[in-house]
Amino acid sequence: MADAKDKPLGGKLALVTGASRGIGAETAVALGQAGAHVILVARTAEGLEEVEARIHDAGGSATIAPLDLIDGESIGRLATAIAGRWKALDLLVLNAAQLGSLASVPAIDTKEFAKVMTLNISANQALIAAFDALLRASADARVVALTSSAARNPRPYWGAYAATKAALEALVLAYGEEVKNISAIRTHIVDPGATRTAMRAKAFPGEDPQTVKAPEVVAKDILALVMRNAPNGERIRVEA
Repeated sequence: MADAKDKPLGGKLALVTGASRGIGAETAVALGQAGAHVILVARTAEGLEEVEARIHDAGGSATIAPLDLIDGESIGRLATAIAGRWKALDLLVLNAAQLGSLASVPAIDTKEFAKVMTLNISANQALIAAFDALLRASADARVVALTSSAARNPRPYWGAYAATKAALEALVLAYGEEVKNISAIRTHIVDPGATRTAMRAKAFPGEDPQTVKAPEVVAKDILALVMRNAPNGERIRVEA
């Protein structure tokens, strides 16, 4: 088995949110197999432990960090802990998100909308702020944000979720423009398209999950994106 340092992402440090299942889990596994040490972030410790075991079984390494991203203070504590152990963060994958209820714009529940905004937008801003110094310390840092086609192509009853994804795109791309001339940070947007996830099952309960692609397909494209010299602001959509 090849030593981690001899792999494409050997010596790199990656952090993936929503890493306990779906696209986040598969992305973490792909990055770990490619040699990166992966910090796995999600609320569910059990799910993170399963992903960590998969990475280790594949010859990679990972650290689990169970926390609720809605708790802004926990993000700061995580960043402090990571800075105490590593000198730089090379890859930040902003994957964690909540769908919320699908409803017409006038019928959006204010309290639920605030919660969805907190996880899908505010937590990601907090992550960027907390890890900005570590990202700047990297010789080749990437910030990858997972979006939705609904952000650019409005559809009925998806207003709340779509608004958060449109805001996330603007936030991440603005950050990329701010740091592109003073750091090695590049930002990317990934639209996974129709993918077999728990969120997709909630949104389309009558759909046969086998008719859409597996999350491993998205993970493969994310890995390919971060391994090539993609320009700042590049956007990709993952096809089946």
